[in-house]
Formats: sequence, structure tokens, C-alpha cells
Amino acid sequence: MKILVIEDEPKAAAFLKQGLEEQQHQVDVAYDGQMGKRLGLKGDYDIIILDIIIPYINGLELAKEIRKTSNVPILMLTALGSTSDKVTGFDMGADDYLVKPFEFAELVARINAIAKRKNNMMQPTNKLVVGDLELDLDDKTVSRGGKKISLTTKEYQLLEYLIRNKGRVVSRQDIAKSVWDVQFDTGTNVIDVYVNFLRKKIDKDFVTKFIHTQIGMGYIFREPDANT
Repeated sequence: MKILVIEDEPKAAAFLKQGLEEQQHQVDVAYDGQMGKRLGLKGDYDIIILDIIIPYINGLELAKEIRKTSNVPILMLTALGSTSDKVTGFDMGADDYLVKPFEFAELVARINAIAKRKNNMMQPTNKLVVGDLELDLDDKTVSRGGKKISLTTKEYQLLEYLIRNKGRVVSRQDIAKSVWDVQFDTGTNVIDVYVNFLRKKIDKDFVTKFIHTQIGMGYIFREPDANT
């Protein structure tokens, strides 16, 4: 793959470039946000690996800028590892988030998972409809009761996953693997945070609730006539 690494620490950048080239990838490096923006917006990259704390334009703002015109997968690679940091990163357009320090083998696994997901992103021309909730799989829009609902990329992916598994309890491990392409980290509540975000947007203003918690097991998306 053609990969852009945006990292201001020369030793870290050199380590990533050498390691990824040994994996037979083509790698370009940018050492600040301005250079990263120029390359990221004009280069035909398969994935961008992006640090958050970089000069001129920080990684969060850069991801947001790139997302305005490009769907290139973005992997944030940073020392900022709190739940709020991760939520912010995903909201700004990151597809994955890896906290430093990390094992290079895990980085390779994350890259491979993103590549696999990218290759499987072609969706049929159709919609997912459950009750008054509708997902358009082509333009990635969501509406309920005829009212359009604005979702972030991860919220949309989470909702689609829950709908495709409606009537079945899905664990946090299931969600982490299928939506985030990672193993569940018991030290973070990112999944619970995103489920709560989704509930506020699609359930809060409606009598019928779709998303339910199964205590000790996970979550279940129920058809309207299955609610109790």
C-alpha cells in the first residue's frame, strides 16, 4: 500500500518508514501538519498514519480537513490515550486509534484490518429499514420518522452493525472487533460512550426504543414489536 506517515519526531518517523517499507509498503513522511495537509490532500494514499501533537496544524484539525474531501483511512498514532481523546479522534474522522508506546506487530495488524475493511466497503444499492428507522447504505444517511439524524462515521458504523445483528445480544468484544477492528480493551469505555451517543440521537426523542442493554452481556437492537 501507499502510506503517508505524519510524525514530527525524526526517530519515530524513520522507525515507521523503515518498518513499513520492510512490509513492502511505499511510504512518504511529513514532519508537520502543513506538509501533511499538502501531501494528504493531493496524494493518492491507501492509509494515513497521523500523530496528534504535530507543529502548525495538529492531527485532530488535520484529520477534520482531510475528511472534508477524502475518505482515505486515517490511523491516529499518539500518546494521548484517554477515552475522551479517543472519542475526539474518531469524531474528527479517524478510522482507528493506537496509543504510544505500541508493538510494531500491532500497528501492522491494525493497518491490515483497515485495508481489509476498505476492500469490503462496496455496499449494494439498498437501505436498511427497521420500523421508522432507515439507513441509506449508499449516501450513509440515517433518518427516523422522516427526520434526518446526523451521525459521525463511527456512530453510523455502530448503528449499521447493531441493525444487521438485530434480535441478537452483541458483546462489547463483538462490537470492538466488528466496528473498530480491534480486540476489546477492558480499561476503556469507548464502546459504552458511543452506544450512549447513539441512543441520544435515535431513541431519546421517541417512545419506541431500539437499543437495549443486557446487563453483564452487552447490547441488543430490537424490532419495535419486540419491545417490552
